[in-house]
Amino acid sequence: MIGLVLAAGAGRRLRPYTDTLPKALVPVGPEQDGEATTILDLTLGNFAEIGLTEVAIIVGYRKEAVYERKEALEQKYGLKLTLIDNDKAEEWNNAYSLWCGRDSLQHTVILANGDTVHPVSVEKTLLAARGDGRKIILALDTVKQLADEEMKVIVDPVKGVQKITKLMDPATATGEYIGVTLIEGEAAADLADALKTTFERDPDLYYEDGYQELVNRGFKIDVAPIGDVSWVEIDNHDDLAKGREIACRY
Repeated sequence: MIGLVLAAGAGRRLRPYTDTLPKALVPVGPEQDGEATTILDLTLGNFAEIGLTEVAIIVGYRKEAVYERKEALEQKYGLKLTLIDNDKAEEWNNAYSLWCGRDSLQHTVILANGDTVHPVSVEKTLLAARGDGRKIILALDTVKQLADEEMKVIVDPVKGVQKITKLMDPATATGEYIGVTLIEGEAAADLADALKTTFERDPDLYYEDGYQELVNRGFKIDVAPIGDVSWVEIDNHDDLAKGREIACRY
């Protein structure tokens, strides 16, 4: 098993930080050894804590900043990092970005969005949910009050995920997908094909639309509720302030 991070996004709503950095390298925590703790630091720390030794990172916008920090991050977290270039990071959405990492999926991965601040309990919850034929398991927040922006999920207790999209009535949703998934290697080919279908249909679609494509094909996607956990997807400066407050607790 390896870690996989989507870190190709520009995060324009976080300017001026993202004038020179990808969103995943925006500072969210205190300085350590002269370097501020970033979203990527927190994710890599989680991966190291659960015993992973290899992580693939999809890079694109301002990728040179990640390349520059690669060796230091490897030493800090005891991880071997492989950087995968997304050549359309500023043109297409992240269905294509995840497809760029399709070879990594064959190893079984824990996928984390590069803009999600969350505790390691999320990864531990996903690992505990493995087995019984589950091939893809989404980390699901069933506690948070939902609104329009969240990536909402409807789950059938037997059939698993039925719908995943931002475009639904929050009152109908089971919970919110927080941007962390366990993907078993045996699901790699099916997921890669669904992602390809998705971005070829519309390059502006999300990888979660690829999950929906899988569901539409009859593929079962499971969920693991994360409980009452503090986390945030950082899209704007208000989110960043909340992320910094949460990161201080870890």
